[in-house]
Parts: sequence; C-alpha cells; structure tokens
Amino acid sequence: MPDFDTLLQDIAACTRCDLHKTRTMSVPGEGSRTAQIMIIGEAPGFNEDKQGRPFVGQAGNVLNRMLASIGLKREDVYITNMVKSRPPENRDPLPAEIEACRPFLDRQIELIRPKVIVCLGRHSFGKFFPGELISKSRGKARKYKDMIVYPMYHPAATLHNPGLLPALEADFKKLKDLLDARPQAPTPPATKPTQLALQPQPQAVPQKADAPAAGPAAEKKPKQLGLF
Repeated sequence: MPDFDTLLQDIAACTRCDLHKTRTMSVPGEGSRTAQIMIIGEAPGFNEDKQGRPFVGQAGNVLNRMLASIGLKREDVYITNMVKSRPPENRDPLPAEIEACRPFLDRQIELIRPKVIVCLGRHSFGKFFPGELISKSRGKARKYKDMIVYPMYHPAATLHNPGLLPALEADFKKLKDLLDARPQAPTPPATKPTQLALQPQPQAVPQKADAPAAGPAAEKKPKQLGLF
C-alpha cells in the first residue's frame, strides 16, 4: 500500500499540535493492513513513545493476553490510538490534539476498511458516539456506517482497578462470539424438478402397399381373390 506508507511518513513528520515538541517518537500503529479488526486506544504512553509502537507497556501485556484468549495475535489485527504522540505525563489527550490527529486516523480506517472497530476507552468510543458513557455501552456492538463499533474498557483501567478485569475478559469473549457469527444463507425451498412439456408431433399415416397411385394416369392393379 504506497498510500499507507506515505501516511506513516506524514504521521512521523507531523507538527499539527504541540505534542510533537515533547515526543521521542510518533506512534502511528502496527499490525495487518488488511485486518478485519482495528483496535483504537487513546494515546501512547512512556514505553510506546520510546519504541514507536502501540501498546507495548503493561497495558499492552493485558491486551496481548486478551487477544490470545480468543485465539488472536497482534499480527492479526491493526492497533493504533486516537493521537499518535504521547501527551506529557500520560495525561488524557486534549480535544485539540484529538482533532489534529483525526485526519490520520480517518485515513487509516479508510485504507484498512475493518469490519469491526474495537474502541478501548471513552476517548476512542467518543469519536463514533460522542457523549455516551463507556460504562453503560461497553460490550455492546453498535452499527456505524458499514462497520461495527465495539466499545470496551481500556486495558490500563484494569491495572488501576483490577475489579474491571472480569468485565474486559467477558467483553473479549463476546467479541469472539461476534466474530464467529456468520450470516447463514437461507435454504432454498424444495422444488420438484420441472418436466419439459413435449409437443405432440404429427405422425405420418402409412400408405398401404396396394393403394392406388393418385392422378388420372394411375395404373389400376387387378384385385387378388381371397382363397379359402
């Protein structure tokens, strides 16, 4: 995807907001560029800023375990964030920073064309459904254009509050059920084989061997007497 490579270069060189002044590396995202699942977090943290890769810290370990629990690897999905540079002190991204990165994320979605977008946390979910609470919406698949948006708690939230881990595990299990579900083609009704109607063909009437030939010039044959 040449367009995708150009996009990554644009993200690396971006100066659209002040986050570029304090970042070590931009963190555009990684994974399969043809993934059916895109995972969108909020912002890079300390380890992500050093490595230029998303979800490589403790929250990334939680995400890796959750993916493995449903038979997926990082290489099977595409992982990115709302903003591509680390906010100082790991603070929440500001609305202006999210808006500055919006064209990059929109272009990633356009190029990858995922079937399911997993939103980790309220900032990610708010991109698609502004003003809705992640606590009430988590684990419920929502239709958005031609995609499914599936919100969950951010893995980092389970590090601060381990009581949220069962909810995250349950939501990933539902995600597997969602991915396993395939629309079944309707079974066509049983029909009897159509029998072609054959048109009756006119049958030739056989002529008797001793039938007189037509026409005045026809020659009469003598009758043969029957013998007893």
